[in-house]
Amino acid sequence: MSENTNLQPILANKRIMDLLSYLFLWLGGCVSIGTFALGSGQLEKGLNLTQAFVAMLIGSLLLIICLCLNDQMSYKSGVPYAVQLKSAFGTKGAILPAMLRGLPAIVWYGVQSWLGGSAINQISILLVGYDNIVLYFLLFQALQIWISTTGFHGLKWLENIGAVVIIASLAYMFYVCMTKFGGRIEENLINKEGTWGLPFVSAIVAFFGVNVLVMLNVGDYVRELKPGYSTTKRGVVYFLAMVPATVFMGVIGLMISSATGLGNPINAFAQAADNKFLVVITLVFILFAQMTTNLASNVVPPAYALMDAFKIKHKTSVIIIGLVAIATCPWLITSDSSSRGVDIFVLTYTVFFGPIFSVLLVDYYILHKGKINVAELYDENGNRKGVNWAAIIAISVGALIGLFNADISFLTATIPTALVYYFAMKYMASSARFRKGTILEK
Repeated sequence: MSENTNLQPILANKRIMDLLSYLFLWLGGCVSIGTFALGSGQLEKGLNLTQAFVAMLIGSLLLIICLCLNDQMSYKSGVPYAVQLKSAFGTKGAILPAMLRGLPAIVWYGVQSWLGGSAINQISILLVGYDNIVLYFLLFQALQIWISTTGFHGLKWLENIGAVVIIASLAYMFYVCMTKFGGRIEENLINKEGTWGLPFVSAIVAFFGVNVLVMLNVGDYVRELKPGYSTTKRGVVYFLAMVPATVFMGVIGLMISSATGLGNPINAFAQAADNKFLVVITLVFILFAQMTTNLASNVVPPAYALMDAFKIKHKTSVIIIGLVAIATCPWLITSDSSSRGVDIFVLTYTVFFGPIFSVLLVDYYILHKGKINVAELYDENGNRKGVNWAAIIAISVGALIGLFNADISFLTATIPTALVYYFAMKYMASSARFRKGTILEK
């Protein structure tokens, strides 16, 4: 994997993104039907509209803080996530957290492809009266697999434009909801007592977790950002790109599902809007937003993980990923009868990502004091060779702690993981070579 030029550090003079293009990248990437579906899932938690809104806002703000913490190493050095992992986990041990990042991406790939197929199906029903969601899902997935084998960078402009158009369309959907279903929304969401207890905390973690995938591999994107932008400036970009869009999408999903009684946001959109042309336009851009997000965010991480683990070609890797995405049965996760499926899925993988995030921060900020020997990360026979069992044990302990209450796993597992990793690094004999270059080196 270290021989792949895509994984080599990007030098400062080779970076292509300014602050505005970086903002549009994140805005386009966070426009996801999964966020609508997660908003729909808050109905079963018993939250009212105010509580759901506050939970979405807090969860999104926590994510911004974590992005700013974890993007520092890659912004300075230009290394991607797969290489960043090797500092703490070792050249071979990094395969595990890379796979843990890649597997949920494959599931999201399936979910968003199913919802993209749903969008095509709704367009077909509206225009020609033909209904065959399975056919459209398979055709859509086949198209994505083909595009992923030939490259996807040319579609990024469409993702950015599509994101803006979708936000404008959502503003109209908000208007439709309030004018057409205002009484029902007031009864079901506004006048509802709700709860500020554990379901509220669970909603915070869920909306933190909906984008936690990119929190881990933020390095894959920030290494393309031109140098000279402070952490504060990057944080403002993350905020402007992600927080308003995420909160707005979650609230819209919650309101539409409350008004229509449908958990699948695509079906809810089709029923809520009263303008056929606007519905078609919205569904078309949602379709392309899903495709570009899939190709950029849900194909690259697992593709690199498979290429590294099994030494296979990129084309073979993305084909396998596309087929496995179908096998995840996304129609079950997003079905109207189980709208909390996406919520449960998000909470489950947060159990693993909190500990990985914790290990990365302790390794970079505490053990290395923000100074990493980048060349060593690419050396298969250097101090980072093999597996650092201190990191593996730490994330395993953290995940087990998180499983006791998956709803708040990130809160309960992060600090214990950090402590286990620090003391395991300090005292485990097998981690002696990994202590070189850290504050623990003797």
